[in-house]
Amino acid sequence: MNPSTVIGMLGGIALLVLSVIATAKDASVFINWPGLLIVLGGTVAATLMSFPLREVLRVFKVFVIVLRNERLYEKADIDEIVGIAQLLYQNKVLQAEDVISNLRNPFLRTGLQLVVDGVPVEDILNLLQWRITRLKAREYAEAQVYRVMGGYAPAFGMVGTLLGLVNMLYDMGGDDFANIGVNMAVALITTFYGIVLANLIFKPIAVKLERRTEQRVALLSMVMEGVVLISEKRTPSFVRETLLSFIAHYKDEVRGTAAADVPPVDDPKTETADRAKADPPKTD
Repeated sequence: MNPSTVIGMLGGIALLVLSVIATAKDASVFINWPGLLIVLGGTVAATLMSFPLREVLRVFKVFVIVLRNERLYEKADIDEIVGIAQLLYQNKVLQAEDVISNLRNPFLRTGLQLVVDGVPVEDILNLLQWRITRLKAREYAEAQVYRVMGGYAPAFGMVGTLLGLVNMLYDMGGDDFANIGVNMAVALITTFYGIVLANLIFKPIAVKLERRTEQRVALLSMVMEGVVLISEKRTPSFVRETLLSFIAHYKDEVRGTAAADVPPVDDPKTETADRAKADPPKTD
């Protein structure tokens, strides 16, 4: 599990619950099923109108990804790239091909196989850059679904508010003050639901997905750089040092950690074993 996501989400919900309990004489007044139905139902309906059904259905799978503590295994990728560079530097092409065919990272496997096949570096770069662009477009589209839902939720909260006010004004001509109170509650609580869902659930998830995409693109760019270095027949030591420098810069730019403060990478054997249990970054 991703600790920051879980702590933030549960902490925000707990803060709201404690605030309601501390300020309300009857906390049950904040539970309004018609108001929640207006906000959630309207948000889902508008989202279905805005995006294809398959993209909307993917939001549930993406939500699980956000909760997961996903590792990128950049050190394992570097070890694999340097290992292939060593084999090719020693003209052990057949052994290199066997190792490449067993790589779990499809992006790395494709790039190195093209190098072994003698494809010009310009063509390799064009293909890998196209795959990175496609990855960014697909994952930003997933984040966009949540961002759009974050915009719809407050709007439908206002719809519920207007509905409650209209019903309240209609009942003011009668003597049933209980209905006036019910309609006023619906009017106010729907706005509350819309704001909470937008700013505690939908928008934070969108930001989290966008950050995840930035990290994955940075990793794929490092892999692409390694493929280019191998195609240029650079020495394995030069390839390793270049990619290690790339990781320091990547951590500095993406994670906000100064390059001098980057912690030591995990043990290669442990990281490779962990990676065998997880899926590599996918670009298909």
